[in-house]
Amino acid sequence: MTSATPTPPPTSPSTPTRSLRASRLAWPAFAIALVVILIDQASKWWAEAALGDGQTIPVIGDLIRFVLVYNPGAAFSIGSDFTWVFAVAAAAAVVWITTLTWRVESRGWMVALGLLLGGATTHLGDRLFRDPGFARGHVVDFIGYGNLFIGNVADIAIFAGAIMLAILTVMGVHLRRPEADPSAEPASPDPGPSDAATAPEHPDTRA
Repeated sequence: MTSATPTPPPTSPSTPTRSLRASRLAWPAFAIALVVILIDQASKWWAEAALGDGQTIPVIGDLIRFVLVYNPGAAFSIGSDFTWVFAVAAAAAVVWITTLTWRVESRGWMVALGLLLGGATTHLGDRLFRDPGFARGHVVDFIGYGNLFIGNVADIAIFAGAIMLAILTVMGVHLRRPEADPSAEPASPDPGPSDAATAPEHPDTRA
């Protein structure tokens, strides 16, 4: 005899746990981003104060040096006449990375996204609030790498975050944990032979 009350479908115990894990890992990622922003802006303030007179400070000979430049474009000063385009791109990157950060469930992705978010956000701040004007600001670069290019702390964070994401992707580490198929049901045990097949035969008692 079965109950007339329908049995509710089983709920997946992993759903609330995964949401809680994502929210817990998002805040450390934002903390990493904040640290990147503070270090980057503090180092730029130092560079403007110490290198504003045009001097160059060797760090590792000619390989690494401190020299102040203002970059209106992207890497290697590409697109210097379209600074506002890079401001829009930086804003889009910040929104996209922030969205991913709220969903992160991997510690490796948490660190990588924090680095990327910090670097993109501090670059956006330069574009919006530095001279010569809103959305046309020039990024402060002061770390010279030989004769290749001159960058800053935010560039280092973005590069490190991108390398981490590439390694995690190759290793098969996902932003979110793979979800179990909710439609999959455990296989029911073999019922075996039917009752009709196993019931003993009764002799015919009719005369």
